[in-house]
Amino acid sequence: MSDELLVEIRNRVAILTMNRPDVLNALTAEMSNAATEALEEATRNPDVGCVLLTGAGRGFSAGGDVGNMQKGSGEFDDKNKSLEQKIDGLRAGHSFPWLLHHMPKVTIAAVNGACAGAGMGIAMSCDLRVASDKAKFTTAYANVGFGGDYGTTWQLAQLVGLAKAKELFFLPDVFTAEEAARIGLVNRVVPQDKVMEEAMSMAERIAHGPLVSYRYMKANLNMSVTCDFRTMLDREAETHLRCGETADHKEGVNAFMEKRKPAYVGR
Repeated sequence: MSDELLVEIRNRVAILTMNRPDVLNALTAEMSNAATEALEEATRNPDVGCVLLTGAGRGFSAGGDVGNMQKGSGEFDDKNKSLEQKIDGLRAGHSFPWLLHHMPKVTIAAVNGACAGAGMGIAMSCDLRVASDKAKFTTAYANVGFGGDYGTTWQLAQLVGLAKAKELFFLPDVFTAEEAARIGLVNRVVPQDKVMEEAMSMAERIAHGPLVSYRYMKANLNMSVTCDFRTMLDREAETHLRCGETADHKEGVNAFMEKRKPAYVGR
């Protein structure tokens, strides 16, 4: 695993920390590839029930490394690569947000500071977002003449609506965590020193919950934004009854009737 991404498993939670604090965890191909590898491993690992993503130091992720862009040493400035090769490279990096969004386990972003550009795409691709009251957000792309990557276009339009998404892209002002919560970009805002505590509390609760149910809830909710009502009803009929066959369903029913906390086993 790369030094640019730290991975720890604690109490059934895989904690991924983007680790370039000197540049606010600006993304690189190495970091994205390491994150893709870690997420694929977390998907396969039965001891992982939830994934928590955060950034080292005072930022979540500043997105692209503008300093390298200025020096002409950015990942898309290599004169020895064709445009098609650069596109292939960016598509490979996009496996990072895709897995956060699509993997069968719940993903949570602990947004501890600056969250810009592709960093917003990464955060928005997680299922839930907890933000520090000191966190700042911006799409940033128009500031450097880029068009948007790492899922920002699709995710932002889904979360805040098309009209607001256009405003945030065309007028890339910096906005606060409170504003992010108001427009539906983050789920919770907590004091700076409580971000990881709150995010871990959520992650541990989910990691010890009915994982088969969460798997189908996530898949169905993702599917719901691109399909019609009839298709969704048919899908619910299948997945609802599949969950009904699990040990966790039976345990949940028994715990409810016995007025106790359920002891889920994740299957």
